[in-house]
Amino acid sequence: MLRYNVIAGGVCLLLVSSVLTLRGEVGPEVKVRLLEDIKFLASDELEGRGVGTNGLNVASQFIKAEFAKSGLAVDRVEGNAFQKFDLVTGSKLGEANALQLIGPEGKTLDLKIGEQVEVCSFAGSGSFQGEIVFCGYGIESKDDLYDDFEGINVEGKVVIVMRRNPRQNDPKNPLGAAHGVSRHADLRTKMNNIVAHKAAAVLFVNDPYAGKKGAETRQEGLSKANEKVAEAAEEYLSIESNETNQEKLKGARLKLTEASNQAKSLREAAKNANDDALMKFGYAGNGDNKSLPPAFHISIKTCNELLAALKTDLASLEAAIDSDLKPKSVVIPGWTAKGAATIEKVRADVANVIGVIDGEGPLANETVIIGAHYDHVGRGGQNSLAPGSSEIHNGADDNASGTVTLLELARRFGKQAQTKKPPRRLVFIAFTGEELGLLGSARYCKEPVFPLDSTIAMMNMDMVGRLKEEKLIVYGTGTSPRWEPELKQFNGENGFKLVFKPEGVGPSDHASFYLKKIPVLHFFTGEHADYHKPTDDWEKINLEGVARVADLIQSLVTATVEQPERPEYVEVQGAATPTRGGTRPYVGTIPEFGNEEPGYAISGVTPAGPGEKGGLKGGDRIIKIGPHAVTNLDDFDAALRKFAPGDAVEFTVIREKKEQVFNVTLDPPR
Repeated sequence: MLRYNVIAGGVCLLLVSSVLTLRGEVGPEVKVRLLEDIKFLASDELEGRGVGTNGLNVASQFIKAEFAKSGLAVDRVEGNAFQKFDLVTGSKLGEANALQLIGPEGKTLDLKIGEQVEVCSFAGSGSFQGEIVFCGYGIESKDDLYDDFEGINVEGKVVIVMRRNPRQNDPKNPLGAAHGVSRHADLRTKMNNIVAHKAAAVLFVNDPYAGKKGAETRQEGLSKANEKVAEAAEEYLSIESNETNQEKLKGARLKLTEASNQAKSLREAAKNANDDALMKFGYAGNGDNKSLPPAFHISIKTCNELLAALKTDLASLEAAIDSDLKPKSVVIPGWTAKGAATIEKVRADVANVIGVIDGEGPLANETVIIGAHYDHVGRGGQNSLAPGSSEIHNGADDNASGTVTLLELARRFGKQAQTKKPPRRLVFIAFTGEELGLLGSARYCKEPVFPLDSTIAMMNMDMVGRLKEEKLIVYGTGTSPRWEPELKQFNGENGFKLVFKPEGVGPSDHASFYLKKIPVLHFFTGEHADYHKPTDDWEKINLEGVARVADLIQSLVTATVEQPERPEYVEVQGAATPTRGGTRPYVGTIPEFGNEEPGYAISGVTPAGPGEKGGLKGGDRIIKIGPHAVTNLDDFDAALRKFAPGDAVEFTVIREKKEQVFNVTLDPPR
């Protein structure tokens, strides 16, 4: 091993000495083309490169054209550069959607969809009819000694469930968390509980406290604004009007105008506020999950019409639960619900963009992949970290920066190949669907254009545009013993401050390849406040940093292509980023986000984790944990919270179209 490292190191130094990443000047021509590329990819015209937008299609055509200009072959996917597939981008309502509430003495409420009631997009489709049961908050928590389902049978019935959780104004609430809203408030957690108790449908209703709190907050804001108006007016009137005080008067008048405008704006907002707004279709995710019951959102007014049969109302029931933290679930006499929901998936055609430089010689059929995802989050939505924003999220760093680095490397290697082809094949891939769960890279690994068993390495760039204080984070450094020494060698004494992350399971497309036992490296310049926000714009990109990242990767790729021995694969335990759920027991599964079948599909398990020890493996689709049905990732998370670390739990999975059961002993949260 020592001799191999010495020989390999000497070869590498000879090959890449011209591109060592010292802190020297980056050529102006490199900066110019990087700037042109990133300004285009992060422009408003590309609509944030969201899946389903025309802007994403324009980006894919641009990348193909640049690959072709660089001399790459763009015809290796059935005569084209595009590895096409489709994926779900949302939901829409089908034709059959209705909710009818039938009461005593023939009283009937036919609620109009989109006005008096909304269909919940995160639930299922189907028709139903059944008695109506008030079921509190739909919470089942044995640990917290609170269970809205205890002592009442809701099987085949329609349940009314309030949003959020009890005692939101109590900082010591055992069911609460930050700002009084706990994990129990999650809509999918409530749906999971409802499924477990076999209800036919659910009618969500806003909790009165949230509306009351919203009104109080608005009134407090308006009162403060009115005080500012009064103070500004008093200041303005106290200034004597003469030539000496003209500047003071001007400043005071401006201050009064600003205070008055703010108060007016708050009055208008209060006037138009709806403290019982219905969740619009599309809120909290997309459905068409036949394993979930239909769900609707009704108004407090409608709910109170039903509760009149119990001689009470929703606010009174909420106050009663708050008073002793005891459920108040009850059948509503004389009322039944009848209806149907039809939720259809909305799909979009997308494509990975692939360019190829053929190798020459005895190793020509071996492949090195260089990748970056080019999609982003469009106008935000669920993936935005700017709540409520519908502005274009240009994603200059995430991941136009990685995409332009990919194009720069394609140009450099394409130019070299004009005089001498590399010993191994170079495959450049711009992935799509990364923001929706590594879908593009997962698709390539499922349907590789070149065999994965002869793919010797994958190098990935995601968010490499904000180099600060010379810090460059590199994931996957433990997936081959070659990586860390080479990174140190090519970085040089005056290069980046490298941060090594040995794990191959991490936050971008490299993880898909690592799970196929391919050594990987992933480059990242760090997080920032503009991540997944409309403010991630091209003006904030460190172009010199991007160019230097390209230099380092060029060195590594050159070494990997030229050395006779392929990098040795090493399995590394754990994941480079925290897995979801930090407070619930740990299993060590890696989700397969492209799954559309009911259940929680996994693309792999972390080495030596509870899942692997229990027999779970990539390709499994978990459909039940203990007695709890699992239809998706949220259900998986909610079901795990029913258990404690150390519990031995039965996991029911679909493997190769057959149902199998595995016993998994859960670890403490990580």
